[in-house]
Amino acid sequence: MTDKIKNSFAKNPGGKAFIAFITAGDPDIDSTYEFILKMAEAGADIIEVGIPFSDPVAEGAVIQNANVRSLKAGTTTDKVFEMVAKVRKVSDITLCFMTYANLVFHYGYDRFFEKCKELDVSGVIIPDMPYEEKEELESISLKYGVEYISMVSPTSEDRVRMIASEAKGFIYVVSSMGVTGVRTDFSTDLKPIIGHIREVTDTPCAIGFGISTPEQAAKMASISDGAIVGSAIVKIVEKYGKDAAPYIYDYVKSMKEAVIAQ
Repeated sequence: MTDKIKNSFAKNPGGKAFIAFITAGDPDIDSTYEFILKMAEAGADIIEVGIPFSDPVAEGAVIQNANVRSLKAGTTTDKVFEMVAKVRKVSDITLCFMTYANLVFHYGYDRFFEKCKELDVSGVIIPDMPYEEKEELESISLKYGVEYISMVSPTSEDRVRMIASEAKGFIYVVSSMGVTGVRTDFSTDLKPIIGHIREVTDTPCAIGFGISTPEQAAKMASISDGAIVGSAIVKIVEKYGKDAAPYIYDYVKSMKEAVIAQ
């Protein structure tokens, strides 16, 4: 399982990957199942499945509202696991969970990652877990073959190198400070950050937070190993609800084509 994430990059021209995010249970868990399969069909290389949490501090309004809709629909962590088990009957798409430390802690680290192993979930992203505190969780995730995905934000060169040197799976490069959400422009020069990462590791790095157009995805993929898109996909779900599948397919297909053209 531990090579599956890197292989998701390596299989494409130039080693580029498109990573899509979806909030599980929005508008309901059966729709999420359908959306994941549509994104895989459209060419998504990795899908981040957001397990809803009541206080998603790294998220902007779009994904926060998706979390609220999901929880109101009765989504639980166990229901997300059941949905992924259903996906696994028909697809081997590379999956990562994105959620918050408190949820995993209360579910039980061993119990959570044992389920991930059973369901061939390759990685976990926990935005509110500081680098300095990740060891306790990562030591357990790796026991079950689940890679802890490190996030790197615009910060000091030394800190970027320190985080990148230990990173596994892929490195999630945050495009700018703040929360998730669609952006019209990116003021941060990310080339130096990517350069610092390249100096210490060959682990793939993909840029996320704010990317919403094929042009933006292409630009980010041209300086890194891929693009991560969440809020723009969640906005499609917000607009079309249970009928969002064909719109998600068309959008993801256009984004994947832009990424691998680099």
